[in-house]
Amino acid sequence: MKKLFSEFRAALMVTLALAVVCCGFYPLVVYGLAQVLFHDQANGSLIVGKDGTVLGSRLIGQAFTLDKYFQSRPSAAGNGYDPTSSGGSNLGPTSSNLVNTIAQRIADYRSQNGLATNALVPADAVTASGSGLDPHISLQNAALQTLRVAKARGLSEETVRKLVTANTDGVSLGFLGEPGVNVLKLNLALDSLMAK
Repeated sequence: MKKLFSEFRAALMVTLALAVVCCGFYPLVVYGLAQVLFHDQANGSLIVGKDGTVLGSRLIGQAFTLDKYFQSRPSAAGNGYDPTSSGGSNLGPTSSNLVNTIAQRIADYRSQNGLATNALVPADAVTASGSGLDPHISLQNAALQTLRVAKARGLSEETVRKLVTANTDGVSLGFLGEPGVNVLKLNLALDSLMAK
């Protein structure tokens, strides 16, 4: 019986020691290192205004509907860009609901941007990303929206194109994916340009 209690006490002590290390010490060390080495990323890559208000995150898209703004790609996350409901629509290619939704988005995109009824529309302009939170649009999508935004703001297309270029993120790790335009950063840059 003494041996059983001895084994039990040893197991309990090891469990307590591991709980302190794994549930206390290790998370605190990781949190501290993240705050020191990757402060911006560890806190959500937030974009903060001059008055200290949080305007959004570089990592999560937002819905923009006014003509003076570049519009993000559609979102299927909750009611749109809801990080607590991240995910796609789960509609398959044979879904009539998906086909009808995309057809309507194509027609709306062409109409909003003054395109011909048979103009090609970038896929990211009419389909949601897998997470529903993608903050980027393709360079082609941004180029097709440039004229509308320039007109709505009374700016030259060249000025708007320069802002698009300035807010384009390169490919991941130098070779993965394609460059993308961060819509929130671009729209904030347009707003700050107009505020001057």
